[in-house]
Amino acid sequence: MNDFLRESFSYSAIYKETGKVPKIITPEKISYGSDKNQYYYYYEPTKVQTDKIIVWIHGGGWNAGTPEDFDYMGQRFADEGYRFISMGYRLSTQKKYPAQIEDVCAGYNHAIEYLNQKTIDTSKVIICGPSAGAHLSSILTFSKADQEKYKVDISGVIGYVGWGGPYCFNDKSSLVLRILENQLFPKGYDRKKAEPIALLTNNHIPMLLIQSRHDGLVDFSFAEDFRDKALGLGMQCELYEVTDELNTHSWYTAGVFAKRREENKSVDKFFNWVEER
Repeated sequence: MNDFLRESFSYSAIYKETGKVPKIITPEKISYGSDKNQYYYYYEPTKVQTDKIIVWIHGGGWNAGTPEDFDYMGQRFADEGYRFISMGYRLSTQKKYPAQIEDVCAGYNHAIEYLNQKTIDTSKVIICGPSAGAHLSSILTFSKADQEKYKVDISGVIGYVGWGGPYCFNDKSSLVLRILENQLFPKGYDRKKAEPIALLTNNHIPMLLIQSRHDGLVDFSFAEDFRDKALGLGMQCELYEVTDELNTHSWYTAGVFAKRREENKSVDKFFNWVEER
């Protein structure tokens, strides 16, 4: 079956699986702005088992999704013993770009200050994002221009992981992705100012890119090109190809965390990589 059709028919199964994840933690909801979507959820595990903190920027095509929608992510990571930040931001249905990266940067700054006030060590942060969240989180992590503009300090970041990211804007974009991009950007906006591969600058942060050749929405070459530029800049970057059966876009970028690491190779790869930092 065509990968796009497999992706389109996967949603009900994903919702069913993610709904099975036990709710063991009641997260704290913290606002960092006046808009209803300018907030994040903080998950403190019942038993902290690592000093690494996960900052998660959700996907949803830039036009959908909230931290509530991805509560199962926070529950899963808290169950693994990780402190977890799930970031919300204004969507393209409300505001055009660069509102989204403004929010992600402001939310990140607020979250780090919040954790510092709780005397939590923020020197081992892993920034993560799937799909549209991979786009935004990669700019947060690797765009020196945006870091300077929004006064983001990444000195405590020790790793970056992106799933199924639209790191490039070119003629390999699928029709669905082009429609979403047109919704995101104002007419006439210079998209190079929002293209991760164009904004990528060398820093100390190693990255793991997780991508499927059966994504259905985002071309595999986007991750390859992003990796190649990173390596050319002398950065550490690994591209992991999804081999699990759950390999269409929404499954491996978000729904996959309904599975435990012993059930899914991509999940196991992620945790192994994070644990090595």
